[in-house]
Amino acid sequence: MKHSDEHIHNILSIIPEKPGCYQYFDERGTIIYVGKAKNLKKRVSSYFNKIHDSVKTRVLVRQIRDIKYIVVDNEEDAFLLENSLIKQYQPRYNVLLKDDKSYPCITIRKEPFPRVFLTRQLIRDGSKYFGPYPSVQTAKIVLELIREIYPLRTCKLPLSKERIAEGRYSVCLQYHIKRCMGPCIGLQDEEDYLDNIKNIEKILGGNTQEVLNILKDKMEKLSAELRFEEAQQLKNQYVLIENYQSKSLVANSIYSNIDVFGYEETEKSAYINYLHINKGAITRGYTIEYQKKLEESKEELLGMGIIELRKRFESNAKEIIVPFIPDVYLGEDKIFTVPQRGEKKNLLALSQRNVKEYKVQLLKRNDKLNPEQRSTRILSTLQKDLQLKELPIQIECFDNSNIQGTNPVAACVVFQHAKPAKKEYRHFDIKTVVGPDDFSSMREIVFRRYKRLLDENRTLPNLIIIDGGKGQLSAAVEALEELSLTKKIPVIGIAKRLEEIYFPGDPIPLYLDKNSESLKLIQQLRDEAHRFGITHHRKKRSKQQIESELDKIKGIGEKSKNVLLKHYKSVKRIKEAPEDELIALIGNSKAQLIIENLKENNQL
Repeated sequence: MKHSDEHIHNILSIIPEKPGCYQYFDERGTIIYVGKAKNLKKRVSSYFNKIHDSVKTRVLVRQIRDIKYIVVDNEEDAFLLENSLIKQYQPRYNVLLKDDKSYPCITIRKEPFPRVFLTRQLIRDGSKYFGPYPSVQTAKIVLELIREIYPLRTCKLPLSKERIAEGRYSVCLQYHIKRCMGPCIGLQDEEDYLDNIKNIEKILGGNTQEVLNILKDKMEKLSAELRFEEAQQLKNQYVLIENYQSKSLVANSIYSNIDVFGYEETEKSAYINYLHINKGAITRGYTIEYQKKLEESKEELLGMGIIELRKRFESNAKEIIVPFIPDVYLGEDKIFTVPQRGEKKNLLALSQRNVKEYKVQLLKRNDKLNPEQRSTRILSTLQKDLQLKELPIQIECFDNSNIQGTNPVAACVVFQHAKPAKKEYRHFDIKTVVGPDDFSSMREIVFRRYKRLLDENRTLPNLIIIDGGKGQLSAAVEALEELSLTKKIPVIGIAKRLEEIYFPGDPIPLYLDKNSESLKLIQQLRDEAHRFGITHHRKKRSKQQIESELDKIKGIGEKSKNVLLKHYKSVKRIKEAPEDELIALIGNSKAQLIIENLKENNQL
């Protein structure tokens, strides 16, 4: 299918200004994109009469060889038709719904003496389905409660009245453990069984209060008739349902038949959570993922998710709670609410928590399957957050360790592909700075580090992190300027107080989200540099302390000192050692020298 620009121009000239859907075809006649529009002419023409910022959109436009469109009556029909066409043709440049549709539901099977069980298959045979539930475990807990309240059959026997009357069946273990009332042999009639099923439907639909009212009336009637044993059985059911109600309610019971949608996204995907609220309880909960293809807005993506999920679960709720107004039209009788406070705000927060948890769990699962994908994602996010020109494959972080002004040292840790490269770690003893001067020390170690890398023609990092605020950062920049590296290596500082990120020459810090992977990586580098530096500092202080105490003793050479330290491990233990033990280890004369000198220094 090779059509000229004139062919496209002719189509654009006759497209009506009405709502509808449009389809783009490539040179092979394959549908590559489906879209919707309130005004087909304006929307479709916009692809061809302006320069697009998105590279993907520009590529799409270059491949369009033919256009077809379908006019519909209203905007709502356009949304529904678009959703249907995307599912049918799965065009290359439309968002991809990643969803296997195998979600756990509880079904009440359409059959004599209906069974109630967990399923992932929806069969349109008149059976009723409740859910979906967030997990199989949740669905199992609800199902177990139902069976505890109402004894139900679990067998697959075709329980027709004729077969029961003929005595074809016998009771099973479930009857003997009182989990079934024996309808297979006529011990429970169908009317009584169906009354229980009606109550189960109400419980699963969130209408537990109505069931409680029915049970209460029956209990009072049985008590009045002095049928106390039967009344007690109903009371047990009442208590179980009441406990279930208290745990399942997430809002005031006045909130009924409301849809709630939460939204989260990454650079490549959008996640949409759906909760249906009835009588203050969650009766459905599900999350889907869309893979982005073009530069779709979050309003478009949320709108697509709302259409998909409401249609799938046959929701007719008139009020829809959302984090922002989506780009979707559902009819004049549907109301979108972006709550600012109160219980509706709490319902939205619950949906947001669910969608965030789904995203985190999905990312964790993908990270386990593909660790390299995780590091690339984290580094890509860091590159975007810090506006770096290239992916920070190698990051180096510097920290000064200067405790009480003694033994000034510094550390440089290296991360490659977002992971510690411990063989590349380096310690520095401060050589040119006298006294506790963090700024000068930072200038010295940064200069020494990169002077050596340049001299040895080794790979330079893609990012330098300085543990400290504006002062330490400025000192590091001075060292890089001296080496003409300021334009080659980006450098930032991280201050400990509020985790502010500073850039050279910019007094206003950047505050990253406390839960962002970018900040967590920066913190990991900072903490690792601090740990590595402190370890070296402690070793140096310990070594200096040993040297200062033993080296002052004339007549005790290196060999004797090594023998003592190897045996006692520390100067403290040498001080506490008995005289005869020291004599046996290094001889009488040297033992006396140690004892006399330590006594003179008031250290023994």
